[in-house]
Amino acid sequence: MYLDFDFLKIEHKNLGLKQGRILISEPLLSDTYFKRSVVLLTEYSGDGAIGFVLNKPVDIALNDILDDFPKFNAKVYVGGPVAKDSIHFIHTLGDMVPNSVHVRDDIYWGGDFDSLKDLIAAGFVKNNQVRFFLGYSGWSPLQLDEEIKEKAWLVSEIKSTKIMGADKSIWKQLLISLGKKYKVWANFPENPTMN
Repeated sequence: MYLDFDFLKIEHKNLGLKQGRILISEPLLSDTYFKRSVVLLTEYSGDGAIGFVLNKPVDIALNDILDDFPKFNAKVYVGGPVAKDSIHFIHTLGDMVPNSVHVRDDIYWGGDFDSLKDLIAAGFVKNNQVRFFLGYSGWSPLQLDEEIKEKAWLVSEIKSTKIMGADKSIWKQLLISLGKKYKVWANFPENPTMN
Protein backbone atom coordinates (compact mmCIF):
# COMPACT_ATOMS: atom_id res chain seq x y z
CA MET A 1 0.00 0.00 0.00
CA TYR A 2 1.38 3.42 -0.98
CA LEU A 3 0.82 6.38 1.32
CA ASP A 4 0.61 9.78 -0.32
CA PHE A 5 2.34 12.26 1.96
CA ASP A 6 1.52 15.20 -0.34
CA PHE A 7 -0.90 16.42 2.30
CA LEU A 8 2.15 17.21 4.46
CA LYS A 9 3.46 19.77 1.97
CA ILE A 10 3.08 23.37 3.03
CA GLU A 11 0.56 25.16 0.82
CA HIS A 12 -0.16 28.05 3.16
CA LYS A 13 1.70 31.09 1.87
CA ASN A 14 4.44 31.56 4.42
CA LEU A 15 4.88 35.07 5.70
CA GLY A 16 8.46 36.27 5.46
CA LEU A 17 10.82 35.65 8.33
CA LYS A 18 10.80 38.62 10.66
CA GLN A 19 11.17 39.49 14.32
CA GLY A 20 7.85 38.93 16.13
CA ARG A 21 6.55 36.20 13.83
CA ILE A 22 6.08 32.60 14.90
CA LEU A 23 7.31 29.32 13.47
CA ILE A 24 4.96 26.32 13.54
CA SER A 25 6.75 23.00 13.01
CA GLU A 26 5.46 20.51 10.47
CA PRO A 27 4.05 17.36 12.11
CA LEU A 28 6.89 14.95 11.27
CA LEU A 29 9.74 17.17 12.44
CA SER A 30 11.45 14.79 14.85
CA ASP A 31 13.95 17.07 16.60
CA THR A 32 13.51 16.73 20.38
CA TYR A 33 13.24 20.45 20.98
CA PHE A 34 11.22 21.41 17.92
CA LYS A 35 8.84 18.47 17.55
CA ARG A 36 5.32 19.94 17.34
CA SER A 37 6.53 23.29 18.54
CA VAL A 38 5.65 26.94 18.15
CA VAL A 39 8.62 29.33 18.29
CA LEU A 40 8.49 33.11 18.73
CA LEU A 41 11.25 34.85 16.75
CA THR A 42 12.70 37.58 18.95
CA GLU A 43 15.49 38.42 16.51
CA TYR A 44 15.96 37.90 12.79
CA SER A 45 18.72 39.54 10.75
CA GLY A 46 21.64 38.80 8.49
CA ASP A 47 23.45 37.59 11.60
CA GLY A 48 20.94 34.78 12.16
CA ALA A 49 17.83 34.25 14.27
CA ILE A 50 16.92 33.80 17.93
CA GLY A 51 13.62 32.58 19.32
CA PHE A 52 11.89 30.76 22.14
CA VAL A 53 9.70 27.64 22.06
CA LEU A 54 6.36 28.68 23.54
CA ASN A 55 4.74 25.30 24.18
CA LYS A 56 7.24 23.11 26.07
CA PRO A 57 6.75 23.67 29.82
CA VAL A 58 9.08 22.02 32.32
CA ASP A 59 7.98 20.58 35.66
CA ILE A 60 10.18 22.80 37.76
CA ALA A 61 9.34 26.03 39.53
CA LEU A 62 11.25 29.21 38.77
CA ASN A 63 12.17 29.56 42.44
CA ASP A 64 13.73 26.07 42.34
CA ILE A 65 16.02 27.24 39.54
CA LEU A 66 16.86 30.70 40.92
CA ASP A 67 17.50 30.76 44.69
CA ASP A 68 17.65 34.54 45.00
CA PHE A 69 14.50 35.22 43.00
CA PRO A 70 11.40 36.66 44.73
CA LYS A 71 8.54 34.22 45.20
CA PHE A 72 6.69 34.24 41.89
CA ASN A 73 4.19 31.77 40.48
CA ALA A 74 5.35 31.54 36.86
CA LYS A 75 5.84 28.53 34.61
CA VAL A 76 9.20 27.84 33.01
CA TYR A 77 9.50 26.62 29.42
CA VAL A 78 12.26 25.02 27.38
CA GLY A 79 13.30 27.86 25.10
CA GLY A 80 15.46 25.70 22.85
CA PRO A 81 18.66 23.69 22.64
CA VAL A 82 21.17 26.57 22.99
CA ALA A 83 22.61 27.57 26.41
CA LYS A 84 20.21 25.28 28.28
CA ASP A 85 21.67 26.38 31.63
CA SER A 86 20.61 30.01 31.14
CA ILE A 87 17.33 31.80 31.92
CA HIS A 88 15.70 34.14 29.40
CA PHE A 89 12.40 35.98 29.47
CA ILE A 90 9.86 37.81 27.37
CA HIS A 91 7.39 40.26 28.87
CA THR A 92 4.76 42.94 28.34
CA LEU A 93 6.28 45.41 30.81
CA GLY A 94 7.94 47.62 28.20
CA ASP A 95 10.24 50.33 29.52
CA MET A 96 9.59 49.28 33.10
CA VAL A 97 12.40 46.78 32.43
CA PRO A 98 15.36 48.84 31.14
CA ASN A 99 17.32 47.58 28.11
CA SER A 100 14.46 45.38 26.87
CA VAL A 101 14.31 44.64 23.13
CA HIS A 102 10.97 45.54 21.57
CA VAL A 103 9.83 42.48 19.58
CA ARG A 104 6.37 43.60 18.42
CA ASP A 105 3.22 45.23 19.78
CA ASP A 106 3.54 44.95 23.57
CA ILE A 107 6.01 42.03 23.55
CA TYR A 108 9.55 42.67 24.79
CA TRP A 109 12.55 40.38 25.19
CA GLY A 110 14.98 40.42 28.08
CA GLY A 111 16.26 43.54 29.74
CA ASP A 112 17.74 44.29 33.13
CA PHE A 113 17.10 41.19 35.21
CA ASP A 114 17.60 42.95 38.57
CA SER A 115 14.95 45.51 37.61
CA LEU A 116 12.54 42.68 36.80
CA LYS A 117 13.27 41.06 40.16
CA ASP A 118 12.63 44.37 41.95
CA LEU A 119 9.31 44.86 40.14
CA ILE A 120 8.23 41.32 41.03
CA ALA A 121 9.31 41.70 44.68
CA ALA A 122 7.28 44.95 44.89
CA GLY A 123 4.18 43.17 43.49
CA PHE A 124 4.03 45.16 40.23
CA VAL A 125 4.17 42.11 37.92
CA LYS A 126 1.45 39.54 37.27
CA ASN A 127 2.44 36.07 36.12
CA ASN A 128 0.75 36.59 32.72
CA GLN A 129 3.09 39.54 32.02
CA VAL A 130 6.32 37.55 31.88
CA ARG A 131 7.42 34.15 30.56
CA PHE A 132 10.67 32.42 31.47
CA PHE A 133 12.72 30.02 29.34
CA LEU A 134 15.60 27.64 29.91
CA GLY A 135 17.88 28.11 26.91
CA TYR A 136 16.92 29.50 23.54
CA SER A 137 16.61 28.56 19.89
CA GLY A 138 19.31 29.92 17.63
CA TRP A 139 20.08 29.76 13.93
CA SER A 140 23.23 30.87 12.12
CA PRO A 141 22.93 33.21 9.09
CA LEU A 142 20.61 31.68 6.43
CA GLN A 143 20.13 28.45 8.43
CA LEU A 144 16.49 29.20 9.24
CA ASP A 145 15.89 30.37 5.65
CA GLU A 146 17.06 26.92 4.47
CA GLU A 147 14.75 25.17 6.94
CA ILE A 148 11.85 27.23 5.56
CA LYS A 149 12.79 26.16 2.00
CA GLU A 150 12.85 22.55 3.21
CA LYS A 151 9.27 23.04 4.49
CA ALA A 152 10.13 22.35 8.13
CA TRP A 153 8.20 25.40 9.37
CA LEU A 154 5.11 27.46 8.68
CA VAL A 155 5.70 31.16 9.34
CA SER A 156 2.69 32.94 10.79
CA GLU A 157 1.55 35.62 13.24
CA ILE A 158 -0.59 35.50 16.35
CA LYS A 159 -1.87 38.06 18.83
CA SER A 160 0.35 39.05 21.74
CA THR A 161 -2.14 37.59 24.21
CA LYS A 162 -1.74 34.18 22.51
CA ILE A 163 2.05 34.48 22.80
CA MET A 164 1.90 35.25 26.51
CA GLY A 165 -0.79 32.63 27.20
CA ALA A 166 0.55 29.82 24.98
CA ASP A 167 0.49 26.33 26.44
CA LYS A 168 1.05 22.79 25.15
CA SER A 169 -2.09 22.90 23.00
CA ILE A 170 -1.13 25.96 20.91
CA TRP A 171 0.55 23.94 18.12
CA LYS A 172 -2.67 22.07 17.41
CA GLN A 173 -4.89 25.15 17.88
CA LEU A 174 -2.89 27.21 15.40
CA LEU A 175 -2.90 24.50 12.74
CA ILE A 176 -6.66 24.03 13.03
CA SER A 177 -7.12 27.79 12.65
CA LEU A 178 -5.21 27.71 9.33
CA GLY A 179 -7.86 25.58 7.61
CA LYS A 180 -8.77 22.09 6.47
CA LYS A 181 -5.36 20.94 5.22
CA TYR A 182 -3.65 21.91 8.45
CA LYS A 183 -6.41 20.35 10.55
CA VAL A 184 -5.09 17.06 9.09
CA TRP A 185 -1.61 18.05 10.29
CA ALA A 186 -2.97 18.82 13.75
CA ASN A 187 -4.51 15.36 14.02
CA PHE A 188 -1.66 13.45 12.35
CA PRO A 189 -0.22 10.79 14.71
CA GLU A 190 3.20 11.52 16.19
CA ASN A 191 4.34 8.11 14.99
CA PRO A 192 2.42 7.22 11.79
CA THR A 193 3.65 3.60 11.93
CA MET A 194 1.82 3.04 15.22
CA ASN A 195 -1.88 2.31 15.21
